[in-house]
Amino acid sequence: MLACGSVGAAYRPNVVLFVVDDMGWMDSEPYGSKYYETPNMTKLAKQSMRFTDAYAVPLCSPTRCSILSGQHSARHGITSASGHQPPAPADAPRYPEKASPAAQFIYANSKNFIDPEIVTLAEVLRDAGYRTGHFGKWHLGLLSENRPDHNGFETMWGCAPDPGPPSYFSPYEVSTEGRPTGQHHVGNITDGPDGEYITDRLTDEALKFVEAHKDEPFFLNLWQYGVHGPWGHKEEYTAEFAKKTDPRGEQRNPIMASMLKSVDESLGRVMAKLDELGLSENTLFVFYSDNGGNVHSNREDDHKIANLSENHPKHAAIAAWRKWAGGEGPTNNAPLREGKARIYEGGQRVPLMVRWPGKIEAGTTSDAVVGAIDLYPTVLDALGVDLPAKHVVDGLSFMPVLTQTGNIEREAYFTWFPHIIPACSVRKGDWKLIRRFEPHRDYPEVRELYDLGKDIGETNNLAAAMPDKVKELDALIDGFIADTGALVPKPNPAYAPQAAKAARAPEAGLVPKMCTVEVKNGALVVELQPGKRNPFLGSAQIKSAAPLILKLRVRSQKGGSGKVQWKQTAQEEFPKEGQVASFDLHGGNEWEELSINLPLEKETQLVRIYLPLENGPVEIQLIDYLDAKTKRSVKRWEF
Repeated sequence: MLACGSVGAAYRPNVVLFVVDDMGWMDSEPYGSKYYETPNMTKLAKQSMRFTDAYAVPLCSPTRCSILSGQHSARHGITSASGHQPPAPADAPRYPEKASPAAQFIYANSKNFIDPEIVTLAEVLRDAGYRTGHFGKWHLGLLSENRPDHNGFETMWGCAPDPGPPSYFSPYEVSTEGRPTGQHHVGNITDGPDGEYITDRLTDEALKFVEAHKDEPFFLNLWQYGVHGPWGHKEEYTAEFAKKTDPRGEQRNPIMASMLKSVDESLGRVMAKLDELGLSENTLFVFYSDNGGNVHSNREDDHKIANLSENHPKHAAIAAWRKWAGGEGPTNNAPLREGKARIYEGGQRVPLMVRWPGKIEAGTTSDAVVGAIDLYPTVLDALGVDLPAKHVVDGLSFMPVLTQTGNIEREAYFTWFPHIIPACSVRKGDWKLIRRFEPHRDYPEVRELYDLGKDIGETNNLAAAMPDKVKELDALIDGFIADTGALVPKPNPAYAPQAAKAARAPEAGLVPKMCTVEVKNGALVVELQPGKRNPFLGSAQIKSAAPLILKLRVRSQKGGSGKVQWKQTAQEEFPKEGQVASFDLHGGNEWEELSINLPLEKETQLVRIYLPLENGPVEIQLIDYLDAKTKRSVKRWEF
């Protein structure tokens, strides 16, 4: 390749990397949405090559570091989204010293800042004579030395290094509360007029950069905050989408539609500015998302959200979510399975469109398997800039795909994601293998094999039927781990199978005191220990500051009186009087349905259920704590 300095400045193409946060594969019209309205994305698709099989890591920070480094997350070490947290000391061990006896393995910690030794894409372009600017979300380090202006960007505009902006509307409420002195850097955001929308302001600042450098080559790294939480949205847009129905019957969240409309408007403004300045023909334009669409946040079946008290700081935001979204998650990735923070296609398959007039045929589509690691070498290849010496790049240039002169020569593509539900995956052709490090209660199979050409929704696990294919792909994962130095989980020396079994048991979270418990025939049998008094079942999992209703389905032979008692978070001891509700069991060995009002006023810390065990065992089929107002479950056990 040519060194960039040997190319005339007038012919050196600009680069625009427009990244949307949490935008799913199906979250735009060119990718098939019939609910969201994204005319500028549609316009870009008609001018670009659109990729159907592009990948990201299932969380933002690993993907963002892969974009800037060209490296797999297994190599650069940022494997989770913790870039807003204080960095660990340089000599800190990568693995925690110990883990719970219930954990079979010890998993490595993620790095939470971009390593200064990484030669970033911005540094390469800056040194090649490009003006470099970063605008928007970063999430790759809390300290000043880990921020964009220390990683190759001459110009930057952005607020706190958090997952999302403190606010989508000015004043932006930038805060360093809770961060150690000297361990924060809130960027250079300034408030605009009251009510200014950060998506619009971010675009304003990016366009100033383009204007300032229109006569010299530039790299614009525009990383939108939308459509990430805290889900600020223009209500006039949201109200219109609330009237709309998806013909597919899949997407129905007007808040997400509103935010995507604003992001689409931002995209349109950038494209229009390039046209206005006569720069579009000489600009490599990349549109991408950092992970799959978020399907889990703010759902009404999440008891932590459903039962927020009115004095909780997030109450107003969740009330607005309920008003407009009706308890729906942010988006729906169907036909893909699941979403953000999961290894399935819904979590890692993302939109990718690349435009370069005269070099890339407009309106084309590619099913080449590409990802975040490939953007670094592809951009440099397009510009004729050599890869930096002594910097390992895992990605490959897909310029031959873009120019339709060849293919990307890679045997397989890997995703390393050792957090939340730890797993890694490999894709070779249409085949995808998921390897879990241990069974999970929701995902008991440690190997899942899918033929994505026939089963894009990953509904039919072929691992048991095709052991040879599993063995072949497993060997590729082994090679990937060895090549990248991936930190695989280590056996936990403190692991106790009985502790793990207890953690998975139906009664997990209930602590018996002065009594014993055992699940038999669909019921929890509770018996008094010999010589003990005042037996109870305690739990620290009933988190609520609002009145609750406790539903019990119980039976006993002789009956008797019981009570429920609770302790508030600020209280050191259970009060001698008050904070108690009584109940009676009639006995006769018949099942009884009890409904007990718990007039909570402040956040609870512990709740105890005292049972009349002096008169014999009590059987329990159901314990269900419900919000007294919404009737939604806060915590439920069903045996």
